[in-house]
Amino acid sequence: MVRLGLAISEFNWDIVGAMRDFAKRHAEFLGAEVAAEIIVPGVYEIPLAAKKLVERPDIDAVVTLGAVIEGETGHDEVIMQQASRKLIDLALQYGKPVALGISGPGESRLQALERVNEYARRAVEAAVKTAKRLEKTESAQVEVQGL
Repeated sequence: MVRLGLAISEFNWDIVGAMRDFAKRHAEFLGAEVAAEIIVPGVYEIPLAAKKLVERPDIDAVVTLGAVIEGETGHDEVIMQQASRKLIDLALQYGKPVALGISGPGESRLQALERVNEYARRAVEAAVKTAKRLEKTESAQVEVQGL
């Protein structure tokens, strides 16, 4: 069973709370367990929460959830670029999947609401599938080395 950690932004909770609920249901549907979750103020703080989760031995993969709504400045683009880059870095550093379930940038509140299930579903599926495939690869390497 794949054990997931959820790193969640509370900013735009009307959107992200629904993403969280759907992600938990979809994880259960896929036979995965949500072993831990950390809720942080915004998307900018998600990489730190994801780091704390990937460091835990009882977590196989992390799902990030958030919504970056377009404003009047380029702030949404900066936040999304930096957060997503750090999440990729964490996955590579720790060898565990860190799935991007953060919608945006450049979306309206209505678009974000319409994408709740899509982003949550895709992130959970990516985390679970990648964790399982990495586990298979590691098992195959052990078998080859044991010959």
